[in-house]
Order: sequence, then C-alpha cells, then structure tokens
Amino acid sequence: MGMPLRRLYAVLALPVALAAQRTPGHPIGKVTTIGNLVALELDSGAVSPERLFDLDHKTVRFTPGVGGYRVQTIGSKWDPDFGNAVSGNRYTLTGFHFPFSGRTWDTLTIANGAITFGGMLNERTGRGSNPVGNRTGAGFTARSGFQLERYPLLETVGRTFINMIPGIAALVKTNLNGPHYVKELADRVVVTWTISEAGGGIQAFSWTPMLNRVQATLHKDGAIEISYDGVTAGDGIVGVFPAVNAGAEKPLTELEGGADAAALRRVTLTSIDGLFVRATFEMRDALTPGTVVRLAFDASPKPAGAIGNATVVWTVRTPPPGRGGAPGVTRFVASGNGVESDATVDGNTVSVRGILPAALSSAKELVVLADANGSGTLTKRVKLESVHSPEIDLSSGTSSLLPVAFEGFHWPAIPRAQDVACSVITALGDKFDFIASYSDFRVDNPEGGTPSTGPRGGNVSGIGSSTNGLENYCSTGRLQWMYVEPVSTSAVQIQEKSPDGRFSDYNYAMSQIGHELGHRWAADARALVNGETIPLGPVHYATGLHIPAAFPYSNPAEADAMGGSTWKDNGDGTYTQLDRDYYSPAKGYSWLGLYLMGLAKPEEVPPFFILRNLQRTGQSDPAGHPIYRGDKTVITINDVIASMGPRVPDFEHAQKAFNTAIVVMTLPGRKPTPELISSANNIAEHWITYWSKTTGGRSTMTVSPR
Repeated sequence: MGMPLRRLYAVLALPVALAAQRTPGHPIGKVTTIGNLVALELDSGAVSPERLFDLDHKTVRFTPGVGGYRVQTIGSKWDPDFGNAVSGNRYTLTGFHFPFSGRTWDTLTIANGAITFGGMLNERTGRGSNPVGNRTGAGFTARSGFQLERYPLLETVGRTFINMIPGIAALVKTNLNGPHYVKELADRVVVTWTISEAGGGIQAFSWTPMLNRVQATLHKDGAIEISYDGVTAGDGIVGVFPAVNAGAEKPLTELEGGADAAALRRVTLTSIDGLFVRATFEMRDALTPGTVVRLAFDASPKPAGAIGNATVVWTVRTPPPGRGGAPGVTRFVASGNGVESDATVDGNTVSVRGILPAALSSAKELVVLADANGSGTLTKRVKLESVHSPEIDLSSGTSSLLPVAFEGFHWPAIPRAQDVACSVITALGDKFDFIASYSDFRVDNPEGGTPSTGPRGGNVSGIGSSTNGLENYCSTGRLQWMYVEPVSTSAVQIQEKSPDGRFSDYNYAMSQIGHELGHRWAADARALVNGETIPLGPVHYATGLHIPAAFPYSNPAEADAMGGSTWKDNGDGTYTQLDRDYYSPAKGYSWLGLYLMGLAKPEEVPPFFILRNLQRTGQSDPAGHPIYRGDKTVITINDVIASMGPRVPDFEHAQKAFNTAIVVMTLPGRKPTPELISSANNIAEHWITYWSKTTGGRSTMTVSPR
C-alpha cells in the first residue's frame, strides 16, 4: 500500500491530505513506556469521536415534499418475503415508474447496498456518465452504484455523492458483496440485500464473513423506506442523493473589513439550493501564491474567538509543489470539513463551495469568522434560514424539507501521522527509524490494515525517492517511515493465528509491517534499457517483474515483499507464475530490494527480467500455478543505476542498524488492554526475527524506546 497508493483515493481525501502534508505535527497525547512498548494515550479532542450505525431493526422513511424530503425513523417494516434473486445490476420496473430527482424512472441500477438511476455505463472505464455534471468525489458507477475508492473516510465521503448520479444509499461501504432480491408489487418495489464484509483476509476484521441484511422499499408516490434486520457493520453511508442543480442562490451575510483591515476586504456568503454555502473572499490586493484565507463556522455557546478553535474551519491556499501546483500558475485549493477542494479565482477574489457538515446540522445560527494570512479577523453572527446541513442524525429525523439527507456512520478519526510522530519523538527523543502503531480501537478505515507514510529520513539518494517534510514529523533527520494509522486488536492481522491454522506465528502482522515499512525504499525504482526507461513499479513492483526473495521468510519460492512475481521460464515463450505480488504469507526482500535498502552490493544483484503484455494461456502447472505469455526484457542492476544513479550512501556506508517504535495507542482516559500489550509485544519480537531473516543477517532491528 504505502503513501503512493493513497493516490487511489486522492479524489476523496485531497483537501485533507494537502493540509496534513503542509501542517507541522504536534503532540496529541501522553506518552509513557511499558517495557519496550511506547504507550500513547490520546488527548481529549485529538480525534473526532465515533458515530456508529444505530438503525438496526428500524426503518428510515424519506417522505417527499416540495423541495426535498422529510426524514422519520420508525419501528421496523421489514418484509420477510424477498421475492426473486436477480442476477446483474439492471432491473426494469413493469408496474409503475418511480419518481426521484425530478424525473420518473423505469429502470433501477442495483449495486451492493445502493440503487442508482440514469447512469450511462462507460464500458472502458466502468464509470457511469453523470447527467448532472461530474464533480470531484468518491464517484459511483452505473455498474456498481456508489463506488468508493480504497481507504474512504466514511465520516466525510458521503458528501461527495451529492450531485453525482442520482441514487439511494441503503448501506454503502467498501468490501460488501452478496446477492440481491427484487419483489415488485402494484404500488411499490422492494429490493433486499444480504451483503457480507469479507472475512479471513489480511485486511478483514473477522475470520468469517459478517452478514448485513438491508432492504429498500420504493413506493409509487416517491416515498422511500430503508429497513435493517441484522446489520453487523458499525460504519457506512445511508441516505438519499437526488440531483440538486437548480442553482438558486440566496444571500446569507456579508463580512466587511474596516479601513484598517489587513489583506481581506470582504467575505460574502450565499446559499445555493438550500444545500451549499458559497464563500467569496475579496482581497485588497491581487492574490499571490502565498495567500492563505480562512473561513470558520462556530456553533459553540461561547464563540471561539480564534478561528483555529472554531467548530469548522475552511482554508484556501495554493497547493504545495508536486501536489497540483504549476510554475507560473496561481491555483488555489480548499480544505476543511464540508468544503469542496476546487477554488475559483477571479481577479482579486477567490470563492469556494461546500456544505455545512454534521457538526453544524442542529445549529440555527452560527458565528462566522474570516481572515487572510492570519490577521485582520472579521466576525459576524449569522442566522441559517435558507441553508440546511444534509448530514443529519437519521435516528432523530427532521421536520425540515432537505434536498439531500444522509448520515455517515464511522469509527473514530485517524490520528494524523505527523502528530503521532511528534508525540513520540517529543517525549522520547529522535531515536526511531520507524513507527508502527497498534490500538484497541478501530479507526475510520473500512480495512483492517494501514497504508504507510513518512519523511524518508536518513539522507538516501539513488532509489527513486527522497527526503520530504522531516520538520513536520518533529525529526531532525532520523525518522524514515511509519504506519498511517494504528492496527486495531479487532483486525485479524494483529492476531497470532487463524482458526483454521492456515496462518500462524503472527504471519499476517509480519506481512503488513514488512511490506509497509519497506515502502521507505521501494518500489519507486526504474531501469534504463537500450534507451527506454522501464518503471519497475510504481508503488508496488509490477506483476510481470521477476523479483524473487533473496532470503525467503515463509516459502521457498517467494516474490519480493513489495510486489512482483517469481516466474519460471518454460523455454517455449511461456512463463509459470510460482508466486506473486505482496502480502500474505509474509515474504522476504529481493536482491534488488536489499540493494535499495543499502544491504547488498550492486554486484550481488543478479540479472532479472520483466514480462510485459502479459496474457493468460488458460493453462496451469500440476500445482495450479497459472501460465502466461509475455514479452521478456532482461534488466541488470547497471540498468537501474543508469536510470536513478548509484545508491548513496553505498553498501559500505549504509545504515545497518534500525530501531522501531512499537506504539500502543488508546483513546482518552484509557489504558492499554492486556490483549493489546500482549499482541504488540509478540509482534515486536517477531519483527526483530523477521528483519534478521529477510535481510540475511546483514542488518539488525531493535524496538527500544530508550
């Protein structure tokens, strides 16, 4: 996974990611030690709290009216007669047309936990066309309904469904699969899902699938009822998302700067369709790349006074180099809870649009604050008569007519990696190369594992990546890489073994830690062969790359822990894939990997090859390994060096001893559970052994906080 893979969900998290990368970390909890473990008890307010699913054995009714829906939660109206199982995603109504989003529909597109309307499928990309205009967001397709990318933050991703393909989210989250059923009556159609979260995999939270029974009833008069009868998921998106694109704009308020105000002259707020808030910042002078403007909404009884302490803050600034900025172009992006990332610049004004998030859903009026470049704060109290938050507490319902209504159920927010690093380093010193975190609580990620990130300290070049942002991690040069989030004791990968005995001895945990922390060096490599630059990744080694482990960990024939495959050349133009990709069972590092890590000399790296234009032959060897055809290109370490330059420091001078902070993280006021301490200690012990074995004893790993 690693930081580069997070580009897969950049459309979801871009504003948050930009702010996180540019903002220095700070301690967010109390740090102590328990033997060789680092205990981090988070401060109150360090992360937003959980908001878990609370609709099981209930029915949420959305009643249409002029301009939107009224929401009411009632006792269960579960229909035990599911009707017929339906294969495929399309279902055509025969008895009536369903009114939704300003039209009537005779066709439903049914996905796992969702129903969408009107998408035209792009068979090449699998993405649905959008009759109301494409916007950055999670996206959803005609093929699969509301389509979440990897690692969606369910606290915030629901708002990105607004004005995509019109749809109904009965229960939307990643990794849900299972059959659906349809029963059509004269006055309604009932869609039922029995969808499960996968079990047993390294990213799972259970060794067996976890079933969720969900039902949506669409009435002929436009009413929608969503019922639940046995939901095991604690998180997900529920709501109705008709298209809202009339563009009706009404003034909310205006904040005027006085003659002595600093850079900010005026801020104008308007509501659009009763759903969005548009903020337009007028500067006294032309916008420059260094300009930073902020808008804050404060719902606390006692106004925050300082913008940084307000309930919600929107920040508009230029993106950092390499993250959307371009030479000679002044572009601005927005970040903050509820705001869309795109900002519009016109002369000396910049405007952004967003929704009032759940934290403001019950507010009748707010204190609004604005500033530019940290000075000259403008403040005003505003009544919210023409705009409503679409994020509501569905169990409480609402008497207001809402054009869109939904709730995002989620676990506690993920603590920023920079803040975790700063907490540890400030308390214990800059003595860690890696940080791996574990917890007894889940975080807002539907997967049980974690991506990785970090500043890549250690001053290494010639490996395809470089040091970046050390100061934001409170390190003066040592910290190299770390987990993005803690792995919880509810995830299967933290456990010693699987019930069926297939995985034991913390193999899942070794697979995760070996792979994620390996991203410090790999797999951004490339080679220059006969004048052609051949990427060997990126992010993970390409499937066609023959890159066997030098010192295998679990099996005799292993691919590199960072990806690739182990291929057998059959001598007839075909190749048998003996092992592939990364993850379980845990794997070792290839000779190329060891070179990039500074643990092998260039002359120790044997020639390898990459197969491009891979095609399955439809055949397998007696052991079941698939056989492919492909175009073979032989690569040498000199080809790698020709593309990236030599590794500096070289083998003789490279770091050989590393230290990992094994962090046990708890919520405010809690101490680590015995299960968490035991698991973390065992993982730490196995990590030392794993490292020694997979590096051939050329390097040592410690887990000492002292």
